[in-house]
Amino acid sequence: MIEVSQDAGLWTVTIDRQDKANSLTREMLSTIADAAESAGREGARVFVLRGRGKVFSAGADLDEARAGLATDPVWERLSGAIAALPCLSIAALNGTLAGGAMGMVLACDLRIAVPGAKFFYPVMKLGFLPQPSDPKRMAALIGPARAKMILMAGQKIETPEALSWGLIDRIVETDALDETIATLAADARSATPEHVAGIKGLI
Repeated sequence: MIEVSQDAGLWTVTIDRQDKANSLTREMLSTIADAAESAGREGARVFVLRGRGKVFSAGADLDEARAGLATDPVWERLSGAIAALPCLSIAALNGTLAGGAMGMVLACDLRIAVPGAKFFYPVMKLGFLPQPSDPKRMAALIGPARAKMILMAGQKIETPEALSWGLIDRIVETDALDETIATLAADARSATPEHVAGIKGLI
């Protein structure tokens, strides 16, 4: 359900649970966190998150969420591992992003999304609190009022609005996603890990 590949400094993590809208179990979250931590230790220069199918991720697996996953520390471990990466991190969103899955995406350096993707985090409706780091990262990107539009007013944001808000950085046609990832990753892949980390540290 989680595929991890490496190629000349590029680490790619792919969510592939299409029959369940790429909803995330605790095991899947731990696997992604393990990959991010390993990438940080092993000199990755680019780290890419992506999904297969029409949805990037619907968030937590509902059965596991009801059994305690919604408040499990694995979410914070994952987003913290991605935020701490010394390399360029890219979320390549092949479709809609929902719920707790937003945390790892907010922790990335860049976010690209296909047309038609929607963004929502229905914690108010579901009766959960968002993961502690998520509102701060969201507000840093789009401002506190817009973060409240998503987290408190429960609004679904579509790609044009997400782009204008700064929630995503570019809209990319589905058939151009691979090419765009390669273009964004090219300079960092040709540099040393120390150079990549140095520039990211300055930013």
